[in-house]
Amino acid sequence: MDSASKDQPQVILGVTGSIAAYRAADLASQLTKRGCAVHVVMTQSATEFITPLTLQVLSRHPVTTSLFDEKQSWHPGHIGLADRAELLLVAPATANCLAKLALGLADDALSAIALATRAPLLIAPAMNGKMWSHPATQQHVATLRSRGAEFIGPEEGLLACGYEGLGRLWPVEGIVERALAMLAERGR
Repeated sequence: MDSASKDQPQVILGVTGSIAAYRAADLASQLTKRGCAVHVVMTQSATEFITPLTLQVLSRHPVTTSLFDEKQSWHPGHIGLADRAELLLVAPATANCLAKLALGLADDALSAIALATRAPLLIAPAMNGKMWSHPATQQHVATLRSRGAEFIGPEEGLLACGYEGLGRLWPVEGIVERALAMLAERGR
């Protein structure tokens, strides 16, 4: 990490395997333009929807896609990210991701960082409406909220699957504003 980036609010942007993953490019770009050091962590499924290179260029930082990406130091890179994070923003967050976070699973870089960080967690869900309303998903949401996680969205509208309902990713501008407000609450 360069010295200029140390002075910026440190945001981990977790991107999961939803069709809405393409909107993470706009999130990374807007947060970077607003003065944040954005470190993108993608699940393997997310790389099926958007390339790490796109997010690397927009965030101006290497993108983590695996727990085994870190080869430059003896210190695990995902723990370094977890330690310096001032906000963990997961957008889009799939039902699978919510389950992992609620259960404390850590089988990929994003879930391991989420388990290791003490930074506030902002989650922007995006999934099929039936998946969102399923009792298991709602139980995971309740668990995460009880631990202090904040949710933004989902919103209602036409979903990628063709259904109309609750499950769309919240508008990017709203996610950016909430992320910046959470950083401001921390004095950043």
